[in-house]
Amino acid sequence: MTILPTSDQPARPETGFPGMRRLAGGVFRMGSDSHYPEERPAHDVQVDPFWIDEAPVTNAEFARFVAETGWVTLAETAPDPADYPGILPEMIRAGSLVFHKSRGPVPLHDFTQWWGFTFDASWRAPLGPGSSIDGLEDHPVVHVAFPDAEAFASWAGKSLPTEAEWEFAARGGLAGAAYAWGEELAPGGRMLANYWQGQFPWQNLELDGFERTSPARAYPPNGYGLYDMIGNVWEWTSDWYADRHPGKSASCCTPRNPRGGREEDSRDPCQPEVPIARKVLKGGSHLCAENYCQRYRPAARHPQPIDTSTSHVGFRCVVREAAP
Repeated sequence: MTILPTSDQPARPETGFPGMRRLAGGVFRMGSDSHYPEERPAHDVQVDPFWIDEAPVTNAEFARFVAETGWVTLAETAPDPADYPGILPEMIRAGSLVFHKSRGPVPLHDFTQWWGFTFDASWRAPLGPGSSIDGLEDHPVVHVAFPDAEAFASWAGKSLPTEAEWEFAARGGLAGAAYAWGEELAPGGRMLANYWQGQFPWQNLELDGFERTSPARAYPPNGYGLYDMIGNVWEWTSDWYADRHPGKSASCCTPRNPRGGREEDSRDPCQPEVPIARKVLKGGSHLCAENYCQRYRPAARHPQPIDTSTSHVGFRCVVREAAP
């Protein structure tokens, strides 16, 4: 397949917004007809010019935000029983979901084999009590729920990206490529992103040198000069989740900066008793593997309840240019 640039205007280096890149925008092919159902149908989308963070927000940056605002994340706040009918009294404590390797092969449909709610796990203590972010200052912040990411963006004078903006940026100027760098996951055996090598969730070969998160600029940037758009941590977008893209043909219309789904439709139909809306996550994480969750691709997407934080979800921000 021939890989063509989506725009003849490359990303400009930072000028007005330190640590960000300006993308000229343009029409690109969003989604994929070759992978998971929720990525379909591939369709043309026009994205307006915008600026985007070169890398995901780090622990050091989030710590500065907390120091200046006193913000307390959802993971540091005990849940309100009124929001979770039937919650066990012993679970009304602050905490977050932490990944732990299983001891051996387990059924891959049962995420409880590797995810566990850990009391007092938070961005400050990513593995729970006794852990800290010492030495991880340049790693992406994790254990941030959607309201936490949104609050940081507002404080920074920025916004969270739409799904279309995020995917446009992740593709780095490559049209139709499976990965952000081309058609091979590991060209010549080279690791170009932090994802799981080996049999998930028990065998991590760490060919990329990292068991969990990695520094935010540990891998080469994409064609737009952006780091970690793939792997390391999933990233929040501002779009409500829908189980597929709009079905209109690209020949019928070209949406501009579309907003995905509706809040009322984004809730998990498998949990009607807990009507928590979900946003779109993009980019995959260090837990995506060839035998499980092959979502280390620009087109990949995942629904995440807005109240849920984990040890593999972070975010980055954008600044949109005012219309002329």
